[in-house]
Amino acid sequence: MALDGIRMPDGCYADGTWELSVHVTDLGRDVTLRVTGEIHIGGVMLRLVEKLDVKKDWSDHALWWEKKKTWLLKTHWTLDKYGIQADAKLQFTPQHKLLRLQLPNMKYVKVKVNFSDRVFKAVSDICKTFSFLGISLFKELRPSQMSPHVSCRPKKLTLKGYKPYWCTFKDTSISCYKSKEESNGTPAHQMNLRGCEVTPDVNISGQKFNIKLLIPVAEGMNEIWLRCDNETQYASWMAACRLASKGKTMADSSYGMEVQNILSFLKMQHLNPDPQLIPEQINTDINPECLVSPRYLKKYKNKQPGYVRDLITARILEAHQNVAQMSLIEAKMRFIQAWQSLPEFGITHFNARFQGGKKDELIGIAYNRLIRMDASTGDAVKTWRFSNMKQWNVNWEIKMVTVEFADEVRVSFICTEVDCKVVHEFIGGYIFLSTRAKDQNESLDEEMFYKLTSGWV
Repeated sequence: MALDGIRMPDGCYADGTWELSVHVTDLGRDVTLRVTGEIHIGGVMLRLVEKLDVKKDWSDHALWWEKKKTWLLKTHWTLDKYGIQADAKLQFTPQHKLLRLQLPNMKYVKVKVNFSDRVFKAVSDICKTFSFLGISLFKELRPSQMSPHVSCRPKKLTLKGYKPYWCTFKDTSISCYKSKEESNGTPAHQMNLRGCEVTPDVNISGQKFNIKLLIPVAEGMNEIWLRCDNETQYASWMAACRLASKGKTMADSSYGMEVQNILSFLKMQHLNPDPQLIPEQINTDINPECLVSPRYLKKYKNKQPGYVRDLITARILEAHQNVAQMSLIEAKMRFIQAWQSLPEFGITHFNARFQGGKKDELIGIAYNRLIRMDASTGDAVKTWRFSNMKQWNVNWEIKMVTVEFADEVRVSFICTEVDCKVVHEFIGGYIFLSTRAKDQNESLDEEMFYKLTSGWV
């Protein structure tokens, strides 16, 4: 008996060869090859194609290792160098495959994508294909002036009354005067909103249109409340505050759209102007428990179940009247606009323990800032802008993230529920985006992206 036919207990043959299983996705076939660990990947593919004996262009095919989620693209590497042994299950499959992609206009298209590319490059190529990378315009027009009422409640939440001021909004600052006649002189208060937190406090039925501002100062946050008289004034001021927090003025091209989005969001909260139509529809097949949060339902726990059901169903139908005439696409787009108008849109939250802190808090990460938040209320305690960041680093042994800002500000925290590398990736990814110019033809620095997001490798 020839030694090369004797199979050992470990699955290898006496001559040092072993069987490698490869699934060919195009043909739905499993093929077994006798190999050694010294054979290179290119040789494996050559022998595989020869054994298949199928006339076909195999040039786009490569080996995929499902267990390791890895493409074996270095054809000069041996099986030993990749760490592939007899228990490995490989696939011989095309690198380019069709991807079903949903565009911002809610339509679906199919695009051929190289699945062997790194995700960064694949997404970049898709964006270039569909021209997702837009050009911003940062035009300088004349400043606008508006006049709501403003009251200041710095540092602590105290129940002080509102004081009326004549206010002007210029560039990114609000100037407050005791009267319109004094607006040409020195303001009683002046606040730069760059880097502040902007939170709406609106109740349509109660005609309450307030804006809460948390303005960063050295010792924490100053809390300022703006009280507007009506929806139009509120939308104008809220849009201006949001842009100012990002360092933009009302001259920015996005100001008009921001105002319209806020007005649209407010319109959706209006009650139906013709409520007499609602009772006829109460018997429709609506289950309020599926559409309303348990926290809201608890408000009516002492009421009769039938009464509560009719009351909430009527309110749902009233709200539905505001979108009933929209097309499906328009309704989806309106939903996205409403979602983007929520105070915490774009903020990812992590449970964290800050250095020197005695209790768990929240760290919120947005595209332009870090936010220290109270875990019980969700209120912002302190905000740090990425534009003021000097550096950040991670102690991988104790899983602590440390961020240094200008003016000798140093923030250190440990994430209590996720790996600190997740936070590191968020910060690095946002820093990478902030360094990019707004040129549509700019080439993306992939090496810099991985340097900023993969420091633990």
